[in-house]
Amino acid sequence: MRQISVNDQDQSHNLAGFGSTRTLAFCLALTLSACGPAASPSGITDPHEAQNREFHAFNLALDKNLVRPVATAYTQITPDPIENGVTNFAANLDIPGYVVNNILQLRLGKAVENTLRFALNTTIGIGGLFDPATAMGVNGKETDFGETLHLWGMPEGNYVELPVFGPSNDRDELGMIVDYALNPLRLIIPADKAYIDTLTGLASKIGERGRYSDTVDSILYESADGYAQARLLYTDHRRFNLGQEAAADTFEDPYAQ
Repeated sequence: MRQISVNDQDQSHNLAGFGSTRTLAFCLALTLSACGPAASPSGITDPHEAQNREFHAFNLALDKNLVRPVATAYTQITPDPIENGVTNFAANLDIPGYVVNNILQLRLGKAVENTLRFALNTTIGIGGLFDPATAMGVNGKETDFGETLHLWGMPEGNYVELPVFGPSNDRDELGMIVDYALNPLRLIIPADKAYIDTLTGLASKIGERGRYSDTVDSILYESADGYAQARLLYTDHRRFNLGQEAAADTFEDPYAQ
């Protein structure tokens, strides 16, 4: 009889934890899915502005001294095909999480579409380095547990700025944690290879910072109040994606290509 190793025990613990999380999410889905989407909020609630501004100052210093220089060098040195491949690969790894949320949202058509997109890019696209699915008209749709909570009727709550991660709100902060726990790839990718997901995701974010450098710089460094500008843009962008009314009278996505 094979002895149970420490790795086996860890894997069993991870599976049990994942199963508990899935069960909790499923129960929440059954309980809350009958509730309609959260009502469009009015204005921005920011009762912890003083603390948020401290985190904003930390994030600003981190961007100025590390992220922006690295992003500038990355986009200048890295050939476009390699940069695009890294971005595609990281985006492909996110798709299984979209499928889980599609199911929790009862958007089964989107779940099928995202599943097909993942299958095409993983096989024909050589592990996701290329994006043949888009060329074939299978565009899919990004989503997250924050949107799932919105569809279940949970309001966005207070605005928060997180260290390193930046602008968010109470609902999306919770959603980000649950998305990490629900991602099916955590069960597939061996523990000693988990860093691949982290590194490619980081490289993709660095590349994104480099591509939108002028826009991000104008928000963070050229605005009269960079914190207030980032807060408004994040909130409007998020509400726009959820089909809600923006906090401002007019909204133009600064990251739209």
